[in-house]
Amino acid sequence: MAPHIEDMEISTRPRLPDPIRAVIFDMDGTLIDTEATQHRIYAKTAEQIGWPLSEDVLSAMVGINRDANERMLAERLGPEFPLARFYAEAGVLFEAAVDAGIPLRPGALMILDHFREAGVPLALNTSTMGTLAQRRLKKAGLLDYFDVIVTRSDVTHPKPHPEPYLLAAERLGMAPADCVAVEDSYAGVRSAIAAGIATVMVPDLLPATEEMTLAGATVLLSLSALRDLLLADTAS
Repeated sequence: MAPHIEDMEISTRPRLPDPIRAVIFDMDGTLIDTEATQHRIYAKTAEQIGWPLSEDVLSAMVGINRDANERMLAERLGPEFPLARFYAEAGVLFEAAVDAGIPLRPGALMILDHFREAGVPLALNTSTMGTLAQRRLKKAGLLDYFDVIVTRSDVTHPKPHPEPYLLAAERLGMAPADCVAVEDSYAGVRSAIAAGIATVMVPDLLPATEEMTLAGATVLLSLSALRDLLLADTAS
């Protein structure tokens, strides 16, 4: 029996295209639990080098590309903050975590299999650089799910600019209005909405804000809830 829509963990009513012709997923924090892992590593590294970071600063780093984060840290912490050392030491710890295997977000395989079985083309859109993104996807066993992969290496203007999502839709051969984006971060939601793509926000480290919901994002508490929503629509 298909689940009833009122039973799902839905924070706002869905506004998704019918039919959904393609889906574009974010990677870090949406499909792979890399945001939480990186968050812990950044906090640990900052403590080790004698520059503990506040939760406000750590949260500001979520969903933002490396260049933007470096600028933000330099502005907030000043020139004395050992930026190069911080990223070098955090990078060693993070790559060790990738080698050990970072878990998937709950429901990730379920929702990817749902769309693959339905014949819906899938794209990945990430602020991670190309070779690193490919490595994370391969290690997580997700690489073969995607028809298109757009990384930070492919764009001039990263999220929250709309360019990454516009490029993903273009490479899929789809109009933005026919696509759905799945994101966990504010920058990602802003990017997808600015590109004219219906957006599902599945929060990870950052809670959904009024801005996110008013901007047009459907907010679900899990990837499994998205699958349940789609099954309910099919059954209705």
